[in-house]
Amino acid sequence: MLAPGKSLVVLATAVAALAVAATGPVEATGPLPAVTPRAETAALHDDEAGGDADADDPAIWRNPADPDRSLVVATAKQGGLRVYDLDAREVQSIPAPAGPGADDAPGRFNNVDLVHSARLGDLAVTTDRGNDRLRIYRIDRNRAGGPLADVTDRTVPAVFSASQDEINEQRTAYGLATFTDPATGRSFALVSRRERTRLALLELTSRADGSVGYRKVRTLDLPHSFRLPDGTSWSPCGEPGELPQVEGMVVDPANGMLYAGQEDVGIWRLKADLTGTPKLIDKVREYGVPGTYDEATEECAAGADPGFGGKRLTADVEGLTLVREDDGDGLLLASSQGDDTFAAYDREVSDANEYEGGFRVAAASATLDGSEECDGAAALNEPLGRRYPNGLLVVQDGHDAPGDGDRPSTNFKFVDLGKVTDAVDD
Repeated sequence: MLAPGKSLVVLATAVAALAVAATGPVEATGPLPAVTPRAETAALHDDEAGGDADADDPAIWRNPADPDRSLVVATAKQGGLRVYDLDAREVQSIPAPAGPGADDAPGRFNNVDLVHSARLGDLAVTTDRGNDRLRIYRIDRNRAGGPLADVTDRTVPAVFSASQDEINEQRTAYGLATFTDPATGRSFALVSRRERTRLALLELTSRADGSVGYRKVRTLDLPHSFRLPDGTSWSPCGEPGELPQVEGMVVDPANGMLYAGQEDVGIWRLKADLTGTPKLIDKVREYGVPGTYDEATEECAAGADPGFGGKRLTADVEGLTLVREDDGDGLLLASSQGDDTFAAYDREVSDANEYEGGFRVAAASATLDGSEECDGAAALNEPLGRRYPNGLLVVQDGHDAPGDGDRPSTNFKFVDLGKVTDAVDD
């Protein structure tokens, strides 16, 4: 690895040439197959009465001693963290910390991932977007006060910001993926920056008092401008000053590859240590479409489509997760938020992460709806007791129905992973 703090910048002109070469098999015709959830969590409401809670990103912790008592840890943004059992019942609620001052941004938990480490134990790590830090919790299913206990080193620095004024601008820690290097046993977190293209590699470190901190190893900037096949330059339309950010990320521990979803661009594959050259393995349909930002509506008006986009993802690209198999096979799943679908790609780099199929999470009944505008997703291809012997997929639902009047309602859906793999195989 390079020396701590060393920054790598990937120039847009160098990487964009690779982007236009991303190809895949022809998209299958006809509607995508549907899978239905078995359970859902209680709705969260992003208003004052609901504690400004907004479901976003889940992670699945398997209890090796008793898989039936496994857990789902999920972010609720300003509402903090929620912990659920496999019946989707809440077993713990952890508030996000306040800002350091009354006029400072409050804590806001954006993404969460897990660490399984001989050195550090089992941890839940979350990005605190409000305070530009990681928050770290030790997992103990038998702990009397709840399975998660905060072990964050109180001296941890901001991930990206140089001052509290910068933190208050909220170009802060956003997306998250964790991994443990099998060769060294060292654990890392990859963090993206809101409204920027920067990724940071942080090493998680233990302290003598049992707390866990982190140190920055290096950073990398993905491109924000792209050279199109017709020779023109294109950048995704957005609010002035905003760059196309990354949120959904996942690391494949078998080969040390990071998959990162740049929301308005597509899915990148790159080394998890942030060295080498990233490759764009698929693009959103809107790739290359010009747009003009309207200050009055705060929306982008799209121009004519030049036809340079992909065929399977509709912006935004959101939650990324892996379905791992022991032989190295498996799937990379991606939330295609713009059309309420999920795309599945071959996990193996040797097969060029080719597209394998897609699916929707549809309503199981009048009271158990599917998933719309999905943000985060997490899959675990291991038996989870009697409820999910074939593994579990948890997806965020951006519009829980039937909901509660005009209140914003979000939650998480629990899906039998066996149904998902069968749908993709078919």
